[in-house]
Formats: sequence, C-alpha cells, structure tokens
Amino acid sequence: MNAIAKIDLQHQAEAVAPAGIPCVASRPRPTAWIGRILPGLAFAATIAAAAYALRFTPGLSLFSPMIMAIVLGVSVRNVFGMPAWAKPGAAFAMRPVLRFAIILLGLQLTAAQIAEVGVSGIAIIVLTLATTFASTVWLGRLMGVERGLSELIAAGTSICGASAVIAANTVTRASDEDVAYAVACVTLFGSIAMFTYPLLAGFLELGPQQYGLWAGASIHEVAQVVAAAFQGGQAAGEFGTVAKLSRVMLLAPVVLGLGLACSRQNGGTATGMAPRPWFVLGFIALVGLNSVVAIPPGAKAVIATAATFMLSVALAAMGLETSVSRLRAKGLRPLLLGLVASLFIASFSLLLIKLI
Repeated sequence: MNAIAKIDLQHQAEAVAPAGIPCVASRPRPTAWIGRILPGLAFAATIAAAAYALRFTPGLSLFSPMIMAIVLGVSVRNVFGMPAWAKPGAAFAMRPVLRFAIILLGLQLTAAQIAEVGVSGIAIIVLTLATTFASTVWLGRLMGVERGLSELIAAGTSICGASAVIAANTVTRASDEDVAYAVACVTLFGSIAMFTYPLLAGFLELGPQQYGLWAGASIHEVAQVVAAAFQGGQAAGEFGTVAKLSRVMLLAPVVLGLGLACSRQNGGTATGMAPRPWFVLGFIALVGLNSVVAIPPGAKAVIATAATFMLSVALAAMGLETSVSRLRAKGLRPLLLGLVASLFIASFSLLLIKLI
C-alpha cells in the first residue's frame, strides 16, 4: 500500500471516530454467550427440578426424574410453546451438559463390580446386548422405521434406557422427536418388565442369582432393575444391580462403535462425518479412576445425584424441542419395534441363563 493510500485511510478513520477516541472495531464480550444460554438453561433446570418434586407424588416414585423431565418438557412445549429466548440454553443443555453428565456416570462403576458377575455372567450380558442391538436395528429396517430411531430404540433397550438413548443420539443425530419416542418406548416396556418379572421368577424356577442376572441383563433402566431384582430377595437384588451396572459399562464401546458406523455411512468426509464421542473416553477414565482410588461414598453420592440432575436437565431441554404433532406422525411402527425388542431381550437372556 502506497503512502497516499495510507494517508487517505487515516483521514477516513479520523472522520468516523469521534475526536480523542481511537477507532477500534467493536468485539463481542467473551462472557456474552453466558447471557444467551443462561435463561434457557435455567428454564430447563426448573423443569428438571419440578420432575424431582413430582416423584414425591404417590405412584410416580418408580419413575426416574429423567423420564419425568422429558414428559414435563414435552407438556410445556406443546401447551405453552417454546420461547425463542430459551433455545440457546436448551441447545447447551443437550450437548455440553449432557456429555459432562455421561462422563460422571463412570464413577458409579468399578472393575471389581464387573468381576463379581463372573465370566459366564459377563458373557451372557455382552451376547444379549450385542444380539438385541443388531436384531433391533435389522428389524427396524424391515419394518420401515427410520435408521436413527431404530438405533435409539436399540440402544435404550439393550443398554440402559433413557441414558443410552441420549448418549447414542450424540452420534446418530436423530431428531428430538425420535429421542422422545425412543425414551417413551424404553420407559413403557421397561416399566412393564419391572412389574412382570417378579411374577415370573417362581414359575420359571429361577434361583436368586439367576433371577438377578435376568433382571440386570434385560430390563431397561437401572431404577427399574433395582425395583424388580430386589423383589426376588436381597441376594437377587444385589446381583441384579451389579449385573445392570456391568451392562451400563458397555455404553462406551457401543457409542464409539455407533460413531464409527455413522462416519462410514456418511463417507467419512469432513462435512458428513458424525462427531467422535470423545466424552466416552472420559467415562472410561472415571471408571478406571474409581477402580484404583478410594473415593469417599458421600462424594460419590453427591456426584451421582449431580449427574442424574444434569441428565434430567438435558432431557427437559429435549422435551422443550419436541412437537407432539411430529411425534404422532411417526406412527405405531416404532412402538411395535420397541415391544418386539423388549420381548426379544427378555427371552434371549433367559434362554442363555438356562443354557449356561
């Protein structure tokens, strides 16, 4: 640039800027994003808190706050609408908050707990999970259910209910309506299993450990497993809980595998590649930490409560983004898929327990 051009630019800057004030381009404050996300995040957190409060209502205590949060979120969205000011905060809750909560879930597991299930128990859990997931996705394709929704139903049924649905959706990128539908499926059929399994234990001639393993290997939510397994006695309850937590551990490889599959499906291009679920490595790291470091039980209880609340906030935000009319448009085929998947995991795991 020559000297005349420089002088001309200097005169233009002086003409625009007031006297005595340097001409500096305005930049957004680094903390401006907080003001954008805080209202919506607080809105979702309020709904999550209301979900916790509702659990004190007789008959609702069996449902996890995560389930109640998405139900309330959907209700608020479809009765009052989704305010524009809440959207940035809801998006924040569905991504960073959700992923951090999943990382914290790692502190609920140790390698010693998994070892308690035994080689045969772990084999039953892994084989049941893998077969159920693959069969559900395959059946969904035959039934004409969207691949993303089929994968969410498969994850929720085969691993750990609502937590698995929202973790899997970080890579499947299904719609909020798909997430809500999948959560509804695993909640409905997991709740039916929770009430049905204790009635079948005697008829099927299952011992305490067998019954606990069956509940832990096939019922969807952790809370549902605990409720059903302890109906078979203390030994069945403890074994069922450990079996279920071992199953939760498999959330990490499943989500990583889904991420790779989505990348391959999209051609592995920079624009089409699904996000790598690196937060799962944080989950695995905390499992390792919890296995070698004695974390005080009180601290672990606080962290577990915080993780559940953050997951509830994320699900409340998803509910706020869910339209019932679009949900209704999905039809009954995904519901039927969820039913068949639930019957399959119950039957297949029981068969393995009887054979092994």
